[in-house]
Amino acid sequence: MNTCPITYEPCGDKKYSEKGLKLLSRNLTNLEDFPFTQEEQLREAAARASKMSVQGVQPKLSAKLKVKEGNFEVVDKGGEYILKPQNNMYPQLPENEDLTMRLAEEIDLEIPLHGMIYSKDQKLTYFIKRFDRYGKGKKYAVEDFAQLSGNNRNTKYNYSMEKIAGIIDSFCTFPAIEKVKLFKLIIFNFLTGNEDQHLKNFSLISKDKKVTLTPFYDLINTTISLVNPVEEIALPLKGKKNKLSRNIIVEYWGKERLQLNNQVIDQALNSIEVKFERWTELINKSFLSEQMKEKYILLLTERRNILW
Repeated sequence: MNTCPITYEPCGDKKYSEKGLKLLSRNLTNLEDFPFTQEEQLREAAARASKMSVQGVQPKLSAKLKVKEGNFEVVDKGGEYILKPQNNMYPQLPENEDLTMRLAEEIDLEIPLHGMIYSKDQKLTYFIKRFDRYGKGKKYAVEDFAQLSGNNRNTKYNYSMEKIAGIIDSFCTFPAIEKVKLFKLIIFNFLTGNEDQHLKNFSLISKDKKVTLTPFYDLINTTISLVNPVEEIALPLKGKKNKLSRNIIVEYWGKERLQLNNQVIDQALNSIEVKFERWTELINKSFLSEQMKEKYILLLTERRNILW
């Protein structure tokens, strides 16, 4: 019995469930293997890097879904999806990112459509739909926090979470709403070991006459992928990047810096706490190896005990 890498549902002897295909397009009835091996994807990503509007350390490709042909096509312009192949430096990165994004969705953090597809060598490639594209070739205005703060990819760690909150105050239409999202995100990142959410992994979008945080992206449990992780957060909070505590995250960050009231904070914490059982279920269903699943659950348990 196969498991669909888009929905985690059983799909018999097929590679994808019907529901998974319909998430990509209501007219999609079959999806062929992505016609590149892992190594071919890495070479293509390196060759096309200068043409990508979305860049970063992790190799990636821009692609369009060809519904009639039932496949993804790599393109230099007008891509609707970002594809990320397996990474030689960090094992099971697509499986890790897909799972972590799925856990975020469970607690109602807004994320784009995402999942995994099989490549020519039967390895899994992660995909995520671009949230800045709509209609035929139209784009929403999006700026990441490196741009907004006058930084770049080389200085993307030279900031703090307090200053992130300041950007929201300066640019968002309704800062109070966005700060609740930010509070919840930082708790999520701490719990799931995402210690690499730097300035380029936060963005604002202008849409429907409002400026808001974009859907969240690049949510990965980097801690379980590292041999000796030394940090718990990419941008310091109260001057610290590790040994975070409930006092720092809830009392200082939530109440003092974001100025959230007790009711809002309790609602955010409760909405996460009630999902721990579901999170464990999803981790066990995921495409990670058994060893990585155990590491993920152990980290969640350790971090949960710090906050609750």
